[in-house]
Amino acid sequence: MNFTDTVVLWYNQNRRDLPWRNTTDPYIIWLSEIILQQTRVDQGMPYFYRFAEAYPTVNAFASATEDEILKLWQGLGYYSRGRNMLKTAQLVQQKFGGRFPDQYDDLIALKGIGEYTAAAISSFASNQAKAVVDGNVNRVIARYMGISEPINSSKGKKLFQQLANELLNQQSPGLHNQAMMEFGALQCKPKSPNCSVCPVKEGCYAYKHNKVNELPVKLKTVKIKNRYFNYFLITEGDQLLLNKRGENDIWANMYDLPLIETSELLSPEELFASPDMISTFGIIPQIQSISPLQKHILTHQHIHTRFYHIYLEQNKFYQKSTYFFTGVNNLNNLALPKIIFLFLTNFFKF
Repeated sequence: MNFTDTVVLWYNQNRRDLPWRNTTDPYIIWLSEIILQQTRVDQGMPYFYRFAEAYPTVNAFASATEDEILKLWQGLGYYSRGRNMLKTAQLVQQKFGGRFPDQYDDLIALKGIGEYTAAAISSFASNQAKAVVDGNVNRVIARYMGISEPINSSKGKKLFQQLANELLNQQSPGLHNQAMMEFGALQCKPKSPNCSVCPVKEGCYAYKHNKVNELPVKLKTVKIKNRYFNYFLITEGDQLLLNKRGENDIWANMYDLPLIETSELLSPEELFASPDMISTFGIIPQIQSISPLQKHILTHQHIHTRFYHIYLEQNKFYQKSTYFFTGVNNLNNLALPKIIFLFLTNFFKF
């Protein structure tokens, strides 16, 4: 039995029973694929069910507002995925009459759908012969074949796609792709794979040459940027001041609190004596409480946050056009970044 047949046999015996594997509906498959991008299955599963229940069809999804999508997405991270999904759903409604496409060439032209996602949807929904290459597939190929070319180099991306294409079972591409992905997720795991029970270990280069922990190779290209967010909680009775974020930064079009960003960590004394503080609020406010410093880790950024509960006499702050008061009881209806939602939930006990 060859390598791919063995992996498929393993898959049939060990596969997880996941809801999107029991359908050929490209819309449902698309939901799962976008939600699970850079997200663990156990984390993404509740979101999949949430979206599938709220928007059972692509037309229902297309009719939603961005605020509704972002609110449902809250806590999942990479919020641009949710915004792109709404644009995709609306385009499907306009261009394809509300029928989600299942062919690679149609899918690749949609917003937020790249080569991997187009190959996954088209092979799972219509059995189109397109090889899926994700992190799991890269890892399996690199270890089994002993490929040391970095998976994220230009040459590496082409090489791994070529190898995946050569391995692809042309008669059952959907089953083949699912098997390769699941094998990487459960058996050929990134750390501490149980090679002793691996059904393909005898032909595996990494196993035979003791290089399991060295493959795949990945170039370290990510430079982490540290940002310091000083948030201000300003209340009037049961109302609090919120800020609507813009489109050109993290958490685009979501809601947070009035903010002063600094280039380095400032003590409360340094912050409140800064020109930005005076220009923002006009006066030195009264501090009622200060939260501990927190760190929120994003892919390319580390956000260091501190929350200041301050008191200002009514209308004694600089009124930006993006600021507005809203009731505490309305917070559950707004799309808030997770770190803001958790702080407000704890503060107001709602």
